[in-house]
This record gives sequence, structure tokens and C-alpha cells, in this order.
Amino acid sequence: MITTLGGGHLARPDILCPIESGGHAARRVYGLGEQRAPPIGWWGGPGGAMCRAAWWVRRRVPTIRGPGPPPGSGIRYVRAVTLTKTQGLVSMPDEAQVRWTALGDTARKPAVVLLHGGPGLPDYLGALAPMVADLAPVYRYDQRGTGRSPWHGPHSLARHVDDLAALLDAWDVPRAVLIGHSYGTDLASRFCLRHSDRVAAALLMCGPFTGDWRAEYRAERRRRMTAAQQERLRALEELPHRTEEQEVELLTLSWFTDHADPGRGWHWAAEGARHRRPVNWSMNAELGRDGRADPLDDHLAELRTRLPARAELLGGADDPRPLSALDSLALQLDLPLTRVEDAGHEPWLEQPDAVRAHLRRFVRDAVGA
Repeated sequence: MITTLGGGHLARPDILCPIESGGHAARRVYGLGEQRAPPIGWWGGPGGAMCRAAWWVRRRVPTIRGPGPPPGSGIRYVRAVTLTKTQGLVSMPDEAQVRWTALGDTARKPAVVLLHGGPGLPDYLGALAPMVADLAPVYRYDQRGTGRSPWHGPHSLARHVDDLAALLDAWDVPRAVLIGHSYGTDLASRFCLRHSDRVAAALLMCGPFTGDWRAEYRAERRRRMTAAQQERLRALEELPHRTEEQEVELLTLSWFTDHADPGRGWHWAAEGARHRRPVNWSMNAELGRDGRADPLDDHLAELRTRLPARAELLGGADDPRPLSALDSLALQLDLPLTRVEDAGHEPWLEQPDAVRAHLRRFVRDAVGA
């Protein structure tokens, strides 16, 4: 593999990898190397302010060892592209620092940008990036104030829109394919309102929810919980301070109803409660107030005119948030809505094949791959 850092190009060899279509699978072994680059320069940010970025590259070099597939096994070989993982840091004009990760060849345009939900959670969309990174580079980032992007100042929806614009500048991405999830769909929509010329396509997953949807959502959440679980959740929410164990319990109780399968949903919620941390509760409250003061509902007519020609909605049929709200939004925005059956608020966990197929079709159409 040849990797040129500091604004150069990336040459990636194709290799033969097996795809199993029968009863046997060839073994694939990955070696891992790493190469770092020094910080790279300055560029003009929003309003002429100067921003700074640094990045480094981690390389994955696939190889195949052992004999080929046995005759009649049904295994076929296809050419697979080695994917490069790049990570970096962007300093914003107000000194906020935003950490980002890219998977794939960042020289290719347009790029895909995944926008995680919350607000107040770190990025959790890492499972989606490999689904499409061979079609276009996929960028992810921890929104300011979450994960590896520390920030202790005030939050506003406008500031988070500005952050995304600054990141696109830092990545040298004139136009992006935005894929938002949950609150990330609200962020993507507000970005389209202000920067429609920078959005090549938009896929809005499990949001944005507009209109009077919260009462139905709360009722469905209660229906999926026992009386004891509801009482325990209320008790944890009322505590002025929580221990680590209490915080994990609160988040697990809050999130397990998001899934169609309650048993697996509890497992996924408990896992998320330990890894999607820490939760920035003040950020959540600030952006919630900002959204109520300037609701997206008031901008739907304008949003319809500013969304890219290729824009879609996707929702889990068993999300406790009412799918009828997305049905209504689809009509107002004149967008197609895809229902993922037997899936909740994170459909890629319960129906990974269906979500992968949908994402690949959407991205392939968006980038012309």
C-alpha cells in the first residue's frame, strides 16, 4: 500500500477476498499497520476565522492464507478494496475541538457524513460506516461537548450547524451525502436550510419527528415497561446525583424500549449505557430548549424547497416514536419513506441486512458509483 500524507493521494491495491454462498468459507486474515502524520496547516473557517486540523492514518491490509475454496463449495472470489481509516482533530474558531474519523478513500467526492443522535451522546454510528465505505469515504465525528470533543461552553443548534460546515471545509468536501439518525436528522435538516448548496443527498433515519408525537411516544414507552420498571426509572431521574451504577441503570431503563425485541433490546441498551458515555445532560437540555424556541415544524415549507433532489426518510416500524409522524412528514416534504419491519429506533441492530442494502442503494445512487 502506498500512502501519501499531507494533501497527497492514496493508492489502494485490490485483492481477492472470498464471499461465502455455500456451505464452506475461506479464511481471511487481516494484518494491521499504523502510520502517523504531523499536524497539517491552517485554513480559513466560517467568517474568515482560522481553523486548524491534524490527522493520522491507520492502515488495514487484508490478506488471504491457505488453500482456495474446495470445488463445488459455492464460494466465489470478488475483488475487495482495502479501506483506510483516518482520524483527526479540528479546532473551531471558539477553541472547541472536534474529533473525527473517516473510513475509505478521502480523495473521492462526494463524501458521506454520518450525524449521530442524542443530543449529548458521543458518536455511535461506527457500525454503519463499513456498510458503504467502499462506495464513498465515510466521515463521523463526536459533536462538540461529547466523546472526544470536549466543550464546556454554551450550545445552540446554529453553532452545531456551523461546526458541520467547518468540518466540511477542513475535509475539503464541497458537497456531502448526509445520513442522520434521530437528533442527527434534525441537525441535517437545519444544515440543509442554511447550506443547501453543500448537500448532495440526505437520508433521514428515525427522524426528525415533528407535530404532536410525544404523547403517543410516552404512552408506548410505558406500555413496554412493567410498573416496577417505571417506578424505578422515575426514582433514578429524581436523584440530584447518580453513581456510575445508577447512571447505567437509568440509561438502560430509558433505552431498552427503543427496540422491537425486548430481550435483545435490554442487552443493547445496557451495552450502550456503558459505552455511549458520558451523557452531556446540559447539552441535551440546552439544545432541547433551542429546538422548542425555534421548532423545525415552522420551517417545513422552506425545508421542502431546500432538500436535495435525492432525499429520503427511513424508520423502524416498531420504534416507540410513532411512525405515523414520519408518514405525515413524508407527505409534507414530498419524500419517500421506507419502513424497516421488526426494527425499532436503531434498525441496523435488529435488521442489519435490510439496512445495509438500503444504505448501499442510497449511497450508490447519490455518488453515481
